[in-house]
Amino acid sequence: MKIVSPSRSGKRFQQIHQLALMVYTIMLLAGCVTPEPTSAQSSLADPGYQLGPEDVLMISVWKDEHLTKEAVVRPDGMISFPLVGDLPAAGHTVEDIRQDLAKRLSRYVPNPHVSVAIIKLQSYKIYVMGRVNKPGEYLIGHYTDVLQALSLAGGLTPFAAENDIKIIRRQSGDDGDQRVFYFRYGDIQKGRDLKQNILLQRGDVVMVP
Repeated sequence: MKIVSPSRSGKRFQQIHQLALMVYTIMLLAGCVTPEPTSAQSSLADPGYQLGPEDVLMISVWKDEHLTKEAVVRPDGMISFPLVGDLPAAGHTVEDIRQDLAKRLSRYVPNPHVSVAIIKLQSYKIYVMGRVNKPGEYLIGHYTDVLQALSLAGGLTPFAAENDIKIIRRQSGDDGDQRVFYFRYGDIQKGRDLKQNILLQRGDVVMVP
């Protein structure tokens, strides 16, 4: 079998590439160069996750340590940040916040590179109660449907009334009205009426009698 060795030019290119990579790594470790940050990061949640009260963000502006801080979404849905004051956060995504901050900061900082990340998810809670194996409160960072919620709760117990499950949702406002959705697990198993497998909202209670 004939072994073909790489050409001299190929070897030369590889050596130069390795040398350049080594020099860059040394400069990076020495603090001579700083990698430019990415924009919006949300590893704890889906990119489309909408923030809610008590969620905690880490916000930073590249090369400005005075503009790096944690921001908690307040009960009124707002967050505060130096220079720009209050801005709306509840109901918005991480990318929405990043773009809004960059626009507001541009009045004070030339071409600001803003990074926003969720560091604590504390607003998207659902409750699964009744005849499931692990009833309780579930804190999750992504949109979840009824089937997924039941799975999180360990599934139904043998004595659960699978075709009489209810989802109780408190309506917005101060009147305390509640809306009830019905879920027939048996129908879902048979592939019928799949639209009843709704996405749950913050504070929804899945009740399994």
